[in-house]
Amino acid sequence: MRNSKSEAGSNLADAQIRDFTDLKVWQLGRELRQQICKLARKCPAEKKFGLASQAQRAAVSITANIAEGFGRYSYQENIQFCRMAHGSAFEVRDHLITAQDQDYISSSEH
Repeated sequence: MRNSKSEAGSNLADAQIRDFTDLKVWQLGRELRQQICKLARKCPAEKKFGLASQAQRAAVSITANIAEGFGRYSYQENIQFCRMAHGSAFEVRDHLITAQDQDYISSSEH
């Protein structure tokens, strides 16, 4: 267990987090990544290596940074990776806005 509070039984929620895949934020990031990959397939061929690729890389970066931060030994390192994941989430958001502005995706898909 990573947290002495968990071992003592004082925080049941922490006791259930054994792996980064148990984190709700990672699970939501995974869902977002899957949706971005589906939407990227809808982009015109000439945009597949630009906007679509950038959106996919940013979405992958979200879950990868959460996972890497979870594997770090210090709280401060974990925080830094979570900050990078947060930035990547905003990057994905901007890519989705751009895709909507260019009519590659609908407002409901956005």
